[in-house]
Formats: sequence, structure tokens, C-alpha cells
Amino acid sequence: MIIYYHYTMSSFIIQGGKPLHGNIKVAGFKNAATPIIAASILTKEEVLLHNVPLIEDVKKMIQILVSMGAKVNWMDKNSVKIDNSELDPTKIDMSLVSAMRSSILFMGSLLGRFGKIKTKEPGGCQIGSRSIDTHLKAFSKLGADIDFDGKFYHLEKTRPADEEITMSELSVTGTENMILAAAINQGTVRIRVAAADPSVQDLCWFLKKMGVDIEGIGTNNLKIKGASSLKGCEYFVMPDPIETGTFICLAGATRSKITIENTAPEFLALELEKYKEVGLKLDIKYLDISPSENYKLANIEVNGRVDLKAIKKLHDMPHPGFKADLIQPFTVLMTQAEGTSLIHDWMYDGRLKYVAELKKMGSNIVVSDPHRIVVIGPAPLFGKEITSFDLRAGATLIIAALAASGTSVVSNIYQVDRGYESLDVRLSKLGAKIERTEN
Repeated sequence: MIIYYHYTMSSFIIQGGKPLHGNIKVAGFKNAATPIIAASILTKEEVLLHNVPLIEDVKKMIQILVSMGAKVNWMDKNSVKIDNSELDPTKIDMSLVSAMRSSILFMGSLLGRFGKIKTKEPGGCQIGSRSIDTHLKAFSKLGADIDFDGKFYHLEKTRPADEEITMSELSVTGTENMILAAAINQGTVRIRVAAADPSVQDLCWFLKKMGVDIEGIGTNNLKIKGASSLKGCEYFVMPDPIETGTFICLAGATRSKITIENTAPEFLALELEKYKEVGLKLDIKYLDISPSENYKLANIEVNGRVDLKAIKKLHDMPHPGFKADLIQPFTVLMTQAEGTSLIHDWMYDGRLKYVAELKKMGSNIVVSDPHRIVVIGPAPLFGKEITSFDLRAGATLIIAALAASGTSVVSNIYQVDRGYESLDVRLSKLGAKIERTEN
């Protein structure tokens, strides 16, 4: 079974203002699934992936593989078998490449396997400037000549890689691209200033299972001994820490008691401390069984029926700092907290569009500059017609709509579908009054 992507203009109609209750299971990590799917290119043997989130970005990644001749079969809703033995990179669907940011990861894997590629610049969420210069500089150090003809990028491996490659910034996808390109036929490469995010770690664990020797996983310095060929394998994609944090914020903002299943708490160490700091009650119960030797699974019982207090200051940082993708859900949480919170998202210069939507709903937020906001709470929220501008903003506004009294209509839900599997269905099981409509 091959699942093709399609774009629909959907909205959620949400009746808010009521506490939620029950259990909700965290899906596989979008940000790990996409580089792992790209990494499957590096072997001619079959790869079987489990816990793959059935989301739009994954469907597009798979369809890009199919456009190049991959054989793809979904064994069940979240398990996919991929055979890239007869891949032809010249047939890549450029329209799909230019429609999603994660497609940039095919640069590293295709360059690693075939030695040259032709591709377009990737698309994705409009959350400010997101240059690919970091990737291109690193590819050059890896021995690739790079040319841009105004429409396409042409990369070709023409010389040995530098023994040490220092990234120009702590870029997650940039680091992942270097790992992919260095995993095969490259000798030994050290990557300095490497991002250490959970998705990077999961990619490295996957490649190790395929036969790549990688040292320093979870640190900012990686040593990769590229293999001459890689074997197929069976692998379980890690649970999504962003979903876990989002659902914790949901419980707090809606004054709910919920249990979040299938989590990996160690990848949210700082975030969990901040949730506790503002008053949320968290009870982490570790499970006896885990699909990976690299982390432990747990269920997190969240009691959001508490008096929330503002956080003095919060800013995102590279791992193990507070995740940028959880800044927005935390903002909604702070609209319901007593006091004033300064929230600083320094990574992206276009991510504050959601604030205007929250202000429509009654929140008291002052925009200080393109990166900083001051949240004054608690403020009652009221149902409105609001728009999801990007993936994380969409999830954030859904939380706000569930916390608000009255009816909200959240449009452009495609953005949410890109990263959250069947979110409306899962939230309904918690008692949320949420209905999907096609515009």
C-alpha cells in the first residue's frame, strides 16, 4: 500500500471552555522520521520503519522516494517498508522538493550514495529567513562542488572531504545532512559544532544499526567512519518530544488531568522543569518495555487543575535547552498564569504571527520586537475565527481554542496535519469538541 499526499483546505470548529480527561498517545517524532526516511537511500537493502507518524510531511517524503523509483509498502498505519535498490535521482519530483523544508535532507543522502545531485531549494513553514547557506558551506568542506543556475542547485563530489568540518551554526538539518553525506564512501570525518537534538541522535542510532561507526552521539562533536556499503534494518522511530510538551501545555491551559502515553522524558529534561516551575503537577511512570536501548519509555500523568504562575523569563536554546517548537504552546499556557512572563524566541524572525490571533481571543500580550513578547495573565480567552500560519502555531491555536469559552474556527489546518497525526481524532478521545470541515 502506497499513501499519496494531497492538499485540502480544512478548518477545525472547536467548542472550548471544558476540561479534558483521559489518555493520549504520543506519535513518532516527525523531525526524526524525515531524516531517517532520507537515510534509507543509503542502502540498497530493504528498511522497515515502525512508529512512523502518518502526517503530510512524511507522506511527501515517501512520495519523493517513489518519484525516484523506490518501492514503498505500508505494512500497517505506522510501519513502512522501503526498497531503494533501483533509485534514479534524475527522476526526483522537483515540485514536491520545493513544497517542503524537510526535502533538503535528500541533498545529503543522494550526494552520499550517488556523488552528485540536482535539486531545487526546499519550501516549508514561513517562519522567517531560513537560508541553506550552512548546508552548502558544509557540503563544500565535504568535497562537493556547488553551482546554482538560478533555478537548480548542482552538487558533485569532486575531492576528498576535510578531516574536520566545523558547522557555521548549530543547525539541526545542516548537521543531519552532513551525517547523511558522510555515512558512506567518505573515510573518517569529524563534525564540530554539531547539533545534538533528539532527531540528530535518532538518525545516528539508525545509521549505526545500518553499519555506520559514529562516536559522540548526543554531543556537539561527532566522529563518523563512513562505511563502504550499508545494510538494511528494522527500526523504531523515537516518540515525539514536541508532541509530549504540547500535550502538557494543553493540560495546563485547559485545567485538565490527562495521561500522555509513549513518551521519552529524557529528551525534555529542561522543559519538564519549566512546566513544574509554573505549577503543573507531573507524575512520570517509566515502563518496563522500550523499543530502544538508548532511552526509556514512560507515561506522564499531568494535573493541570492548579494555580499557574508566570515564568519570569523563557528563551529557546539548542538542545538540551528549551525547544524552539515548544515556545508557542508555552505562550498559551502563560496566558492563563498569574503574573508577567517575558518570552524570547531568538531563532526565527517570523514566528510571532500567532500572537495577533491570541490577542483576538482576549489574551494580554505585548510584542516588544520581532523576537520578544510580554504575556500578562491570567486572561480569559474567547472563541474567534483564527488562522494557523505554521505547524507549531496551528497546534498552539488549537490549545487556545480548547481553553477559550465559546466557539472557535481554526483555519488552514493543513499546517497542523503536516506534523500532528490525526490530532482532531486523538483530542476527541479526551472529550474535546472538535470537528473538521473542508472549505
